[in-house]
Amino acid sequence: MVKGNPPASGFNISGSDEKAIIIADEVMAAQGGRLHWDNARYFTWVFFGSRKHYWDKKTGNIRIESLKDSSIYLLNLNSMQGKVKIQDTVYVNEEAKDYLQKAKEYWINDMYWLFMPFKLKDTGVSLKYSGESNTRNGAKADVLQLTFEEVGVTPQNKYLVYVDKETRLVSQWDFFSEATQDSARFQLPWEDYKSYGNIKLASSRTPYKIEGIDVPEKMPETLFTDF
Repeated sequence: MVKGNPPASGFNISGSDEKAIIIADEVMAAQGGRLHWDNARYFTWVFFGSRKHYWDKKTGNIRIESLKDSSIYLLNLNSMQGKVKIQDTVYVNEEAKDYLQKAKEYWINDMYWLFMPFKLKDTGVSLKYSGESNTRNGAKADVLQLTFEEVGVTPQNKYLVYVDKETRLVSQWDFFSEATQDSARFQLPWEDYKSYGNIKLASSRTPYKIEGIDVPEKMPETLFTDF
């Protein structure tokens, strides 16, 4: 049983400050708690109308269905083995290598837009407390600065994450393409929180929407093996 909210191996504790870590733990609790996050295994969602994801968090198996061109990607994130169907052509393992890498990058991006609040103490993350501020909607918030080191596809990125003073849920994020930048590339709200199983997720990033969110107790294994 997980006690508290221990950081992932490689979380930059020495480069993070105590208040930011405490707030990150409060966010985890508000989202449903570490135990419920760890126990949630299966997820599905549609990213901005372009890709439908199926994810088995325990095994690392994913299925991505492109809603633009009907391509299907089946991949294990740990082994990077899988197969891809592009139109009527199937590519497997080594011959699918470039397609599978593309699928992993899709997943990294699309997953973070939905599950970021659960990943504030991930490997390679540094957290700093940036003080109090108001969101674009005028709500009071504590602001966390997230930077990265040697993780993900774009480790040079930076985020400011706004944590609502009352609910302790993430209420906005500001995205910076480079950690050295002072002006955000965009500011988007995190809204329309609902409970899915035992955890809370926000579907709205106005004007964007994450649809089809579900945290089922089971998924058929064939989803990850058969087109």
